[in-house]
Amino acid sequence: MKKSLVYTRTGDAGMTSLVGGARVAKDSVRIEAYGTLDELNSHIGVVMACEGIVSEVEELLFFVQNRLFDIGSYLASDPNDESFKMPVGVTDEDIIRIEKAIDSLDSRLPKLNSFVLPSGSMASAHTHVARTVCRRAERRIITLSGQAPVDRNVIRFINRLSDYLFVLARFNNINQNIPEIFWNKDC
Repeated sequence: MKKSLVYTRTGDAGMTSLVGGARVAKDSVRIEAYGTLDELNSHIGVVMACEGIVSEVEELLFFVQNRLFDIGSYLASDPNDESFKMPVGVTDEDIIRIEKAIDSLDSRLPKLNSFVLPSGSMASAHTHVARTVCRRAERRIITLSGQAPVDRNVIRFINRLSDYLFVLARFNNINQNIPEIFWNKDC
């Protein structure tokens, strides 16, 4: 069997294929939405590679990475092609799992009285980057939902994930005994 080529040259003119074969511009809202999910997934991989990530967090992030692939596949399918639709890949139970993880980590954190600066440990700093990319992915998905149907669980999952990443960034510092740095408006 011949190995497939990594390059196809079919995107050289700025077009790409959706799942099912429809061709769209590489800068379309749909491509931006699932491309940003791909970027987010890569940042989550960096977080997982950081020192000090506890097993319960690593397990949840592995689950998240898989759901992000599911959502990306769903968003990469042509909504007008009834013969080839990808499942949403996110359930109410998945959202509840993220909410429980938020509650679990947050219960171990000190009360927050000020804005936290995105800093501290490498794990915390990388988690803050992932959080901001997650918020951008959410914005791109919301924009897409104004042009085409998007399952509401996709938006709910990404919204909860950004909340989880915020709590995780704080937890990563606290867990590694690194003080949080708070916004000083007088600085």
